[in-house]
Amino acid sequence: MLEMDAKPKLNLPPPFDEAMRRHEGEILRFILRTSGDRDEALDLFQETWLRAYRSYRQLDSAEGLRPWLFRIASNLCLNRKRDRARRAKVIADVELHEEDAGAVWPMHDSALHLKSILRRLPNKQRQALVMRKLGGLDYGEIAAALGCSEEAARAGVYLAMKKLKAE
Repeated sequence: MLEMDAKPKLNLPPPFDEAMRRHEGEILRFILRTSGDRDEALDLFQETWLRAYRSYRQLDSAEGLRPWLFRIASNLCLNRKRDRARRAKVIADVELHEEDAGAVWPMHDSALHLKSILRRLPNKQRQALVMRKLGGLDYGEIAAALGCSEEAARAGVYLAMKKLKAE
């Protein structure tokens, strides 16, 4: 006997607080690794969730939640990096020289060396690598978060790994 009243199951996103609990750790780790500064990362983390909250009703399905959150975080990190670059042009040369002096210290710690190498990677490659290796995202999710194709996401991770191995 067929049931005519059977409703199709909607794959709606979970309530916002549940989504936040489920993804806050990996989003914070991604932002920390992308920004390299704890205070800045905490600020970007809060802004990520604020923007997600404001737009949450527009999200269509649960499948798109994780890449959507990474895209928000990624865009905020890019914006912050651009803002920092603009401000650096205005800052006095004395302050810029102070920042360069900190780079003279030898980097014996491999984590510091890795952090330094990651900073030199092109932004999309760095973000794709962090999302894949540290965030555990698949290439489809990375592509959605970065606004590119799966092939471009895969290539970004590959090229970043190639550059890391060359260092």
